[in-house]
Amino acid sequence: MAEGHEPAPVGQAPEDQRTHGAGRLLVAVYAVFALAAVSRAAVQIATKFDQAPLAYLLSAVSGVVYVVATIALARPGPRWRRIAVGTVNFELVGVLVVGTLSLFDSEAFPDETVWSVYGRGYVFIPLILPMVGLYWLLRTRPEVQRERT
Repeated sequence: MAEGHEPAPVGQAPEDQRTHGAGRLLVAVYAVFALAAVSRAAVQIATKFDQAPLAYLLSAVSGVVYVVATIALARPGPRWRRIAVGTVNFELVGVLVVGTLSLFDSEAFPDETVWSVYGRGYVFIPLILPMVGLYWLLRTRPEVQRERT
């Protein structure tokens, strides 16, 4: 048994481990991306929306996804876990779809989004982050936590 992780008393649910340890780092990275994506989209939409409306709206969508994922990953409980799983899955699908479309239809993406070319402008972290997030959510499932105690 890991130090500091005593089993929950009988009749009490085990502590939600996804919000501790490495989970806090994951939340911090998501928070940075939320701030970056929302800020970038706000500036793009306010100053040059007519140049690449699809790209800038997708930046705004990615920002909202990062905000919701950040909150959901930081909050304990099964409802927030389901929201986290949904938003992180949406994020992965979004980065794969937008990344692929941006490679094959550059005219639709005259300017980059957070997810363009799989997050190339952000050192591919937008591609890696949802994979890490899903791994963390899988690793910290309540069933897994019960098996470890």
